[in-house]
Amino acid sequence: MDVALGGTFDPVHDGHRRLFERAFELGDVTVGLTSDDLAPKTRHVERRVRSFDERKARLEDELEPLAAEQDREFEIRRLDEPTGIATEPQFDYLVVSPETRDGGKRINEIRRERGYDPLDVVVVPHMLADDGDIISSTRIVHGEIDEHGTVLEDESDDTEDTDDA
Repeated sequence: MDVALGGTFDPVHDGHRRLFERAFELGDVTVGLTSDDLAPKTRHVERRVRSFDERKARLEDELEPLAAEQDREFEIRRLDEPTGIATEPQFDYLVVSPETRDGGKRINEIRRERGYDPLDVVVVPHMLADDGDIISSTRIVHGEIDEHGTVLEDESDDTEDTDDA
């Protein structure tokens, strides 16, 4: 079975790892990695995104052990449009997060228009950080949490009252 998934993956976090693990359970994986042009257009909050080459290298490091563990193959391809690679005929599954479920529906509409079978869209639940909110790359970049969802101390809250009076 051939599995597609896509994203910006900057930085990679445990929520992404859950997507990758599920994808490798299903089959060989092709990851559509947003291009330098597309990546900023997919952000809900404006923030810096590392270059495609940097993100691809990091993603390869993440995927290699997961692929080996499941005896699967993987490929990373540049994604130039949101519906990207998943509209190609060879795929059987599309792995998505809850907020990209609608994109999966649109991909299946395009596939039907092209005469291809629809994909089985597999929705992987979000992972929650220690504070109960979703683990996201934006929260990591903003210094709220680390890649595992551990809440980081806000240094402005560390001031102690040293008045002995």
